[in-house]
Amino acid sequence: MELCVFGLAVSSSWGNGHATLWRGLIGALARRGHRVTFFERDAPWYAAHRDLTGLPGCTLRIYSGWDEVRGEARAAVRRADASLVTSYCPDGVAASALVLEDARLPVFYDLDTPITLDDLAAGRWPAWLQASGFRGYPLVLSYTGGRALSLLRTALGAGRVEPLYGSVDPDVHRPGVAHLAWRSSLSYLGTYARNRQDAVERLFLEPARRRSGERFLLGGSMYPDDLAWPENVLRVEHVDPGEHAAFYASASLTLNVTREPMAALGFCPSARIFEAAACGTPVLSDSWEGIDRFFEPGREILLADTPRAVADALDRGPEALARIGQRARERALSEHTADHRALELLALLESARARVVPDQAAAGGA
Repeated sequence: MELCVFGLAVSSSWGNGHATLWRGLIGALARRGHRVTFFERDAPWYAAHRDLTGLPGCTLRIYSGWDEVRGEARAAVRRADASLVTSYCPDGVAASALVLEDARLPVFYDLDTPITLDDLAAGRWPAWLQASGFRGYPLVLSYTGGRALSLLRTALGAGRVEPLYGSVDPDVHRPGVAHLAWRSSLSYLGTYARNRQDAVERLFLEPARRRSGERFLLGGSMYPDDLAWPENVLRVEHVDPGEHAAFYASASLTLNVTREPMAALGFCPSARIFEAAACGTPVLSDSWEGIDRFFEPGREILLADTPRAVADALDRGPEALARIGQRARERALSEHTADHRALELLALLESARARVVPDQAAAGGA
């Protein structure tokens, strides 16, 4: 199968969770003989932090403006078996118009469903979304499951909506060697987000203040310059995906914090949960509906919504934490790898294509 994707960015993981997901998916597809053409608009902040120039099985087309690539994109769409547009694609409106007009199988993949729905509820129309919403797409994929799927139908006119959750590439995320300079009791890896910061304050910064004799490790960019950090918090501005394994290995426990709109909807596992689990690092997460669909609380993952609960998790012995990390790794490798998601994606595309082809034939016969 040949796929064409119009996305945010795959060449830079700087402040961009889409990149690692697509890298894993594209690699898994390539191992099965499929090919992907990925269109990415160049942006100065990604160009300055570009950590990938090519992927096996992928033609990466970085362009400066839509007019430059319009003809090439149309040819790629007509050639592809399926064409996907994603949320936050800088040329999402133009790409959607092209895909809906010329693609054999048009697909939209909303990698930010709770943010999309939150914007709509606040009266903000996403800049990457065409005025007709998801109408006309035979298949809409959502990074978030649960009731978010029905909301996409009612709010944006989506027809068939299916979840395609995050995943992990076990070749990148596996048990690593700790950096001595990063040794810590609790780590957190995540860029700044206004609608996540209250939870970061409650579950990371406040516990750090209460345990001033221990080191806490935070990796991530875009934090405000005026944010007050406890003295025992070590900050790393950006952690390259190749350093994730060492980052996770450097802490006894790693924290997952979910953005408020995502936690409110549930069924919203971040890539960080899968990545840390694949590294064998025990994960402490805020709780939300559906988390037990991915990891078993108390056995494969720990949950906390208060600083006291964070302290209780940190006070578990190293052997108990190591067992939780090992169970999480086993679960991640058995259910949540990029290979698993690639197979799910291919099955969804084949199912959607089987429905579209008879409809196209009927239309032609009419």
